[in-house]
Amino acid sequence: MQMKLELVPVPVADVERSIEFYVGKLGFTKDVDVQPAEGVRIVQVTAEGSGCSIGFGTGLDVYRGEPGTIRGLHLVVEDIAEARAELVRRGVEVSEVHEFGGGVKGAEFADPDGNSFELQEMEWRRGETF
Repeated sequence: MQMKLELVPVPVADVERSIEFYVGKLGFTKDVDVQPAEGVRIVQVTAEGSGCSIGFGTGLDVYRGEPGTIRGLHLVVEDIAEARAELVRRGVEVSEVHEFGGGVKGAEFADPDGNSFELQEMEWRRGETF
């Protein structure tokens, strides 16, 4: 059976601030921004090339978690030094790059609510294998 992970809900305190961060600073595409009912707003943003979106919003149980409680969502990049430099230019506070060993490098950052992300480079995933 084939399954695809397509959405990870991320609890946030302020939807507009989160759109500005994910779209304005990270460069994600805003795929969905709808208000299907009174008090309900659904936003989905996706990193370029990703098959999985991040969702946030208001008025649905899936979005009622405590903002800042998501840890270690991985954003895999082909060149971590280049990706980190671009995010820093866009105003994102990103840790220095560190090596885990085995050709894996990482750097951390968080969204405005403290949900944390790991930029990750794996040396064997380049070009066509990325």
